[in-house]
Amino acid sequence: MRALLLGALCACPAAVLAQTDEIQVYDAGITAPGSFNLTWHNNFTPAGRTEPAFPGGVVPDHALNGVPEWAYGVTRWFEAGLYLPIYTLTRAGALLFDGAKLRALFVVPDAHERSFFYGVNFELSYNEPHWDPSRYSGEIRGILGTHLGHFDLILNPIVDTDFKGGAGELEFVPAVRVAWNPAGRLSYALEEYADFGPLRHFYPGKEQSHTLFAVIDYGSSSNGIEFGVGRGLTAASDDWVLKLMFMHDL
Repeated sequence: MRALLLGALCACPAAVLAQTDEIQVYDAGITAPGSFNLTWHNNFTPAGRTEPAFPGGVVPDHALNGVPEWAYGVTRWFEAGLYLPIYTLTRAGALLFDGAKLRALFVVPDAHERSFFYGVNFELSYNEPHWDPSRYSGEIRGILGTHLGHFDLILNPIVDTDFKGGAGELEFVPAVRVAWNPAGRLSYALEEYADFGPLRHFYPGKEQSHTLFAVIDYGSSSNGIEFGVGRGLTAASDDWVLKLMFMHDL
């Protein structure tokens, strides 16, 4: 299994940051009402941190994380999602079950046809102890973006919670994407993923995580592929991360 996934990452044609199952900027696009969609996420760290973020946690270096994301279009503005199973293949070859997530995504209808679009996504996670020290955690992800001709600018202001503190304990982990969409099914993008720390007091700069990805997309969220190479920009980030996503309407 590991050889197949790594082979796909390396052979794909054009198509601390904490360990994560999903490295993606949301663009407010959703599955058509009454339809199902599968997005398969896989992220491999060829050069990363050799110590876990917490005692007993997954070591990022040479680990592969991923999850099938199952989505159902409920209305033109609401999509329900399930991430199951979230998994890790460790450097030692152990295959671990990490948890599961429920998702509720609300967006302005027909976002891809609008010059300005927006939405909000809510997630509730169940976590195994090696994946997250909190058994339950959550995410609120805002979506703000604009289509400017062949260019897209998208911001996802994201806050994470472990439900153990007030608003000041929310962690700010934003993501941003700038994309160029020439004629055809290809698009090229730069994406940045960050972890600034708790809203009440951000981490010092050297302790923040910032990773910049060069990304290529082929097709669409209905039937497409996305591949990205990420470079850590701070000491708290993994040095190199690869991401690969397959999207297909079922």
